[in-house]
Formats: sequence, structure tokens, C-alpha cells
Amino acid sequence: MGSTMVVLLAIQQVREDAMRTLFLSAQGAATLISRVGLARCIRGMVNEIDHDFKRWEQFDKSARLASHSAQGVIEIMPISDGQTYGFKYVNGHPNNHRHELPTVMAFGVLARVETGLPEFVSELTLVTALRTAATSALAAQHMANPAVRSMALIGNGAQSEFQAVAFHELLGIDTFYLYDTDFSATEKLAIHLYELGLKTILCKSVPEAVREVDVITTATAAKTHASVLTKNMLRPGVHINAIGGDCPGKTELHPDILRDARVFVEYEPQTRIEGEIQQMPKDFPVTELWEVLTGFALGRTAPDQITVFDSVGFALEDFSAMRYMHRLALAQGELESLSLIPELPDPKNLYSWLKHGEVA
Repeated sequence: MGSTMVVLLAIQQVREDAMRTLFLSAQGAATLISRVGLARCIRGMVNEIDHDFKRWEQFDKSARLASHSAQGVIEIMPISDGQTYGFKYVNGHPNNHRHELPTVMAFGVLARVETGLPEFVSELTLVTALRTAATSALAAQHMANPAVRSMALIGNGAQSEFQAVAFHELLGIDTFYLYDTDFSATEKLAIHLYELGLKTILCKSVPEAVREVDVITTATAAKTHASVLTKNMLRPGVHINAIGGDCPGKTELHPDILRDARVFVEYEPQTRIEGEIQQMPKDFPVTELWEVLTGFALGRTAPDQITVFDSVGFALEDFSAMRYMHRLALAQGELESLSLIPELPDPKNLYSWLKHGEVA
């Protein structure tokens, strides 16, 4: 083979590699996380999310675009830092268990801003659980009292194990009080936490679960205005990680809790629509997470203060999680290649791709 041909083939290979869209499947993500370790992956995401929130001003941000129906919601969550554009597709259908489907299903894309080329496509159903837990624990490090040891998990569905692992690994919590209206969900969670060597206490009511704890995570699924927690249930100094209220018309906390608490959010314009603070006046004061992480604002300011992280999930967290998983999957050789974009010798001649397809 002549040297000219070798060079041409090398150039063609470089071009084909540049056109590749790498893909992390659901099975690939599960294999990768199991191999590396759930706790290590959550810690890696915490570092990535912390880094990206600290460069908050570099991002082009917007609230997610939502399409609501009687059955649930389908959303697109876009964001860009000027070099990489990302979006997440995600649904929320609380009755999906009747169809043997997850309540939440998601995938995401990272694309190069310079060309628009989609470089990475990833499952995000599993990864969303990790990034939610990572963000919750990162926030709690600044909002909860030091030396916390116990946590109530109200709502023991798909998010609960990841929340427990994150708070155990990053805050040292070792005792978990569990409650769900579906006792089978509580039993499932208790078995998994027992296998991880964590202490669990199964409770018969929300008041029983939250009475003595340092941290409360609410992660219920019903899309209604609910008061899962009321002020009289809470002890002074508790931190509430409210992750279940994530769409208009769905809340978990009684407004009196918010009135007396220091409230933190991810991205205020989105949380005003979807979060616990949708119940409050438009001028109700909140602090965005990036302000705390950068030192621009304080987190907890008193030991007996009640703090609330009104978390609805924001596109920046998915951007960070995808970048982390992309790097990890590259290093571990867990990526597939998608033929997502036509490889055209002449980009102006898209019609020729039809003939290419016939030959193939």
C-alpha cells in the first residue's frame, strides 16, 4: 500500500472518529457503576457538581420545558457553558408501576457548541438517581448541623437507596428511619440498607419517623399539594432535603415550615414554578445553591435553625453527571458507538446517503 493511500486512510479514520457519537447504555451504566462502586461514583459526581456550580455565571441557563398531561409530565432540560451544550429528556409518571415501568425515565446528550455535533448520548434513569443523591448530600454539607447521625427517609421508592448511600458516605449518617405508605417499598429499602451494613428503623407514620432525626429527606411520588411534613413534627435544627416536589401542583411541606426556615434552591426561576416555594409569595426570600458553594452567601447560620433544600433537579446537575460518566466510561472502556450522524463525503449532498444505505 502506497504512502499516499496510508495517509488518506488515516485521515478518513480520524474523520470517522470525529463523527462518532459515543453511547452509554442502561446496562453499560449499571455495569460501570457496579465495577467502580456506587459510593465512589457519587463522590465523583459531588466533586463535578460542586465544580460546575462554582462557575455558575459561565452557563446559559433556563427553566426546563414541560409538557403536562393527566398521566404525568415529559420535560426537556437544556444548558450550555459556551463550549458544551447538554440536555436531558425526562418524564415523571407516578402510576407507571402499573405498567411495570419506572416512574422516572431519562436520557441525555452532550454536544459540541462549535459544530453542534452530538458527542455523547447517555442513559440517565440510573444516573439521575446518583446525581440527585450527590446534589442532596453536597447541599446538606453546608446546610445541616455538623456531626449529624440520623436521617428519616419519607418515601422509600427508587431514589431512597441512593440518598442513604450518599448521606452515609458524605455526612457519616448511620441510622435511617424509614416510612412509606407502601410498606413493601419500606421492606425493600430496609433489606438493601441492611446488606450495606446500615442501621434501619421501620416506622408506622411520618411523625414517628422524623421525631428524633437530624436530617429528613422527602421523596414521595403522588403529584398533589400535600403536607407530608408539618411544623409541629419537627425538632429544632433539623435539615429537610425536599426532593419530591418537582412540578406545578405538587408539594410535600406545609407552608408554615417554609416561613420559619432558611430555604435554599438550585435555580430560583425554575423552583418558583415547581418547588415547595410555589406555595409562597413571589418575593419570598431564598438562597441559590451556587451562592453558598462559592461563599457568596452563608448556609446554616444557627444550630437550632431549620434549613430546607427545596430541590427540583436542575439541568446543570445532569450536565455535570454526564461529563463525569463520559470520562469514567472512556477510562473503563464501557462506551459503544452510535451511527447517529450521516458520514457524508460531501455534506451538501445528503441525498447520496440514500444510495449509501441501499449499498449497505
